[in-house]
Amino acid sequence: MACLSPSQLQKNRNLKPRVVGSQPGAVQATAPAVLWERFQEDGFLVLEGFLSADECEAMQRRIGEIVAEMDVPLHCRTEFSTQEEEQLRAQGSTDYFLSSGDKIRFFFEKGVFDKQGNFLVPPEKSINKIGHALHAHDPIFRGVTHSPKVQQPHFGGEGGPAAVTPHQDASFLYTEPLGRVLGLWIALEDAVLENGCLWFIPGSHRGGVSRRMVRAPAGSAPGTSFLGSEPTRDNSFFVPTPVLRGALVLIHGEVVHKSERNFSDRSRQAYTFHLMEAAGTVWSPDNWLQPTPELPFPPLYI
Repeated sequence: MACLSPSQLQKNRNLKPRVVGSQPGAVQATAPAVLWERFQEDGFLVLEGFLSADECEAMQRRIGEIVAEMDVPLHCRTEFSTQEEEQLRAQGSTDYFLSSGDKIRFFFEKGVFDKQGNFLVPPEKSINKIGHALHAHDPIFRGVTHSPKVQQPHFGGEGGPAAVTPHQDASFLYTEPLGRVLGLWIALEDAVLENGCLWFIPGSHRGGVSRRMVRAPAGSAPGTSFLGSEPTRDNSFFVPTPVLRGALVLIHGEVVHKSERNFSDRSRQAYTFHLMEAAGTVWSPDNWLQPTPELPFPPLYI
């Protein structure tokens, strides 16, 4: 997961963003003030050419190496879902997911295992997401997360075929006050209509948060629950946001977004992480993702 804080967008170095669970010419062609206004208005912003093709290829090679070496016990093979009931039953009830904030762990697509948990497809085709500490433990992804491109933007995560239902990141990464979490979503391959690009409801970040995923008390089952509910939204409100390989999409923590199922024969790999503005912000102790003594949320500027 990856994200930028509002203070970074304003380039205010007096505040302290922290990482929680990139043609440069195209970015520079628009005035910083115009980009900032666009982000404030829509709740998301596309910066094409943020990473080069070589940088994207290096990250994809590294993921291939990590997947080739993965060894997930049968009882930990969790199918990842964003459907609420499945979410609570699968990852929300397993320690493998709930304790993954400071580790590199693997979460899988639906239908890739038989009843015994054995792979029905090649393992490299089974992955929905890898999380949630690539940014901390892997040098390639740590280098991108803390690169000068991220620390000094030009203005003032997960991949797979499964659809991602409409949601707000702040439902899972809640802060007080709101508006302190922002996501970085970097396309390692072209993300277009056919293979599951992002869709947004422009301006939806100004309406608050409709639901929250919270941790249950220790020893309770399931391990998480939802407060509130996700309202039914008119699909006509969503705007598709196709991007080319190397593009960065900035995502406000409260903007409503989704992705459709990938029905094409092309993959759609992306790297995403989040940043939180540390100064004057309280990270909710009810969030499923919590810093640990082994891995507190690292400062962006290291």
